Amino acid sequence: MQIVETTNEGLKRAYTVTITAKDIDSKIDAEVKKVAPQVRMPGFRPGKVPANLVRKMHGEALHADVLNNTVRESVDGLIKDKKLRPALQPKVEMKEGYEQGKDAELTVEVEVLPEIETPSIEGLTLEKLNVPVSDEQLDEALGKIAEGQKSYKDAAKTKKAAEGDQLIIDFTGRVDGEEFEGGKAEDAPLVIGSGQFIPGFEEQLTGAKKGDEKTIKVTFPEDYPAEHLAGKDAEFDVSVKQVKVEGETKVDEDFAKALGLDSLDKLKELVKGQIEQESAGLTRTQMKRQLLDTLAADHDFDVPPTMVEAEFDQIWNQLTQEAAKEDDTDAAMKELEAEKDDYKRIAERRVRLGLLLSEIGQANGVEVSQQEMQMLIQQAAQQYRAEDRERFIEYVRNEPMAQAQLRAPLYEDKVVDFLFDKAEVTERDVTREELEAAIEAEEAAPAPAKKKKAPAKKKAPAKKAAPKKEVAKKAPAKKAPAKKAAAKPAAKKAPAKKPAAKKAPAKKK
Repeated sequence: MQIVETTNEGLKRAYTVTITAKDIDSKIDAEVKKVAPQVRMPGFRPGKVPANLVRKMHGEALHADVLNNTVRESVDGLIKDKKLRPALQPKVEMKEGYEQGKDAELTVEVEVLPEIETPSIEGLTLEKLNVPVSDEQLDEALGKIAEGQKSYKDAAKTKKAAEGDQLIIDFTGRVDGEEFEGGKAEDAPLVIGSGQFIPGFEEQLTGAKKGDEKTIKVTFPEDYPAEHLAGKDAEFDVSVKQVKVEGETKVDEDFAKALGLDSLDKLKELVKGQIEQESAGLTRTQMKRQLLDTLAADHDFDVPPTMVEAEFDQIWNQLTQEAAKEDDTDAAMKELEAEKDDYKRIAERRVRLGLLLSEIGQANGVEVSQQEMQMLIQQAAQQYRAEDRERFIEYVRNEPMAQAQLRAPLYEDKVVDFLFDKAEVTERDVTREELEAAIEAEEAAPAPAKKKKAPAKKKAPAKKAAPKKEVAKKAPAKKAPAKKAAAKPAAKKAPAKKPAAKKAPAKKK
């Protein structure tokens, strides 16, 4: 194998790799000798087919396999010999005009990771904003639980149903005079104004009293899940069996026991814990942004353009999908386009911070264990249909880049936790509003001006993928690929996700 470097500019490298016809031919001969004992051919005893006939019969297939394997081995050898640390999969192309029996000439283009000085973690200071749970917060949370556990009591016989009242009804629905599946129910509860049934149904029951018989005419929405009913006119014969009004729900011992708890104190304890857990998540977000801002302020180095582009594409795809759901899609897209440069800067910052966190983690022995990795794979597999889960697990196990994508968020969290432990942390009690305001202020703040060029002093081993980054603006980060790349094979497809089940056209009329 002959290697000639053709480009060495910044983080870009390019090489011409020549694989001689002699090397390819000798490997084909080795493959022929390996498969010959298994070849069967009329007129020859098993395992006695001459090598030249085996080559004649299977030469094309053997040549293709050998060439693919040799290209992969050559690219791996190039990366090892030149001590490269690819940022993403190298781009490998075969020179046009290659024919069997000739030398194979490849062009290999690759962007490498920058050499980063291991960031110093000495003297790191952070402020932790805690939110104590107030009695007012606890009462408000309990009130919301009570609101979700509404109870109803029978109203006077002459009571006319109004917004918020509950009706107990029997109904039978017909389309073109024929009853349809799911169009009939007895003792069905319906709260006026809840939007539980199809448009027009509840409105026509406003003012109904116990014992009323009504015929309601409605039209099923065009996008109704049951296709045979979508857009169809229907009539429902409705009997109002009872009108109920909302009763007062008291947060007391009986209420707690109705929820399956021992006492009101136990309910308060659980709710308080939930509020504290939610606040702790916001506190971590605020601390993490402080940490990332500190790292970003103290380090500035070139990052691979392809990594930045991939990160930006991830951000942009999500944002454009969200914009497409807005009522005024054109206006939303116009606003996005005006901020496009900002998102490109965010993508670059994310990549830089990811490389810094990866360097810190590697330098300090932060790892994701095999057991943790297996848990990540199993958790990710749950999003697929049962019959596809094993196929997904096998796919991940054979794809280093897929493994890196699953590992990255957990690896980042572990590095961040390591830095939290090393930092000098001061604590301050604040309100929930003050904590949210602090997070929003950091989100909106421009990148710190203070930056120093990090000298290319220590070369980090390409052991782990750069983790996902958390910075301003909402968009998940794309994870960096695994340690090194081989010749680009045909992409494998992960199994398809389970489609959402269609809603039955039952009571929801």
